[in-house]
Amino acid sequence: MTIERTVTGGTLTDAVDRIGEVFAVFDSRTQDSGHISYGIRDGSGRRWFVKTPGVDALSPGGASRAERSQALVLSAEVSTATRHAALVPVERIVETDEGALTVSAWFDGELVRAPAGLRDDPAQAFNRFRSLPTGAIVAALDSVVDLHVDLAAAGWIAGDFYDGCLMYDFTAGVIKVMDFECYHRGPYVNSTGILPGSTRFMAPEESTRGAVIDERTTVFNLGRMIQVLLLDRNPDHPTREIACAATRSNPTDRPGSVAGLLGAWRSISPDR
Repeated sequence: MTIERTVTGGTLTDAVDRIGEVFAVFDSRTQDSGHISYGIRDGSGRRWFVKTPGVDALSPGGASRAERSQALVLSAEVSTATRHAALVPVERIVETDEGALTVSAWFDGELVRAPAGLRDDPAQAFNRFRSLPTGAIVAALDSVVDLHVDLAAAGWIAGDFYDGCLMYDFTAGVIKVMDFECYHRGPYVNSTGILPGSTRFMAPEESTRGAVIDERTTVFNLGRMIQVLLLDRNPDHPTREIACAATRSNPTDRPGSVAGLLGAWRSISPDR
């Protein structure tokens, strides 16, 4: 897929206004990445999801607006790796004097993540998803793992992957993965110490300076997804041992690839 690139100059606000009418805003009230995103309806009535690097200040994680802009361009590159149904591709990049913004089709889903203080609230999408029929949960998680097979084949290693990257349409029964800003092309050495991410989903090497981050790290992240979103409510599900293997502390003890994880998952899950 080819991404349309436009250089407009001016401010991010100018660029957002040119796209259309804002009907939703996602800022520091809903997430702490420093990005500010918008739901925008253009003149034809089509809805778009527009993500910007936000204001000229450091994010809580210490990223500058310029760094966040670079990460958005990276996320657009990740989205060209596959036409998988679980991915909403970036269709446009708009370059302004304040950085780049990305434009994707709007998806009518709900963020699966719940704030820490609301994880026991049955009204949250987090718990409504985990309360779905087992077959529906398995189908959704299968799609997420399958997407990462494609991304791994294209050389991408997951980063900052957690339930806050997942959106689910409860009416259509469709899941989408978003936020690829921290994905990395190819294995690398953790030179930071603690990488961006949720401790509920992070592999040990993601908080270990000098550790190798590779496809087995993605396997761990996906294994934690299976544990949190399926097995916490269904502890006797046959995929339990697969998830346990995927989340072993030593990377050499995990399945060596996302494709290997998917194969094991599909060979044993009775709900597919």
